[in-house]
Amino acid sequence: MIRKAPISMIMTAPVITLKKKDSLEKAKYLFKKHHIRHIPVVTNNVIVGMLSYTDLLRLSFADFTDNIVDDSDALVYNMFTIKQVMSQNIVSVSPSSSIKEVAEIFATKEFHALPVVDNNKLVGIITTTDIIRYLLSQY
Repeated sequence: MIRKAPISMIMTAPVITLKKKDSLEKAKYLFKKHHIRHIPVVTNNVIVGMLSYTDLLRLSFADFTDNIVDDSDALVYNMFTIKQVMSQNIVSVSPSSSIKEVAEIFATKEFHALPVVDNNKLVGIITTTDIIRYLLSQY
């Protein structure tokens, strides 16, 4: 295992993002199409929030299947904006943060994904799954 390995080694880049004006239907589509659970919300590539699939499920009428389109979910999604649903107090890490430092954040906080920011610009995303895959690759 590389000591002090930077998060840039394992982060996902480029990042799928949303804008505050995008619809929750678009967010749902991106979550399902790309099999992801977190999408940063950006304005001019500067992170302003984070939307998780769990945030959508809180609004949903239990749409747990991939094939059934539920009109009631669409109705609810149209009642809210991404800005209303996203998390706004975002903790971020830099590309030079060590994998160990980020793992410690995940272990002590209730985060499952963190945006990777360099000079105030979003450059990647790191998730608990990325950390687990990295650790598994070391064995």
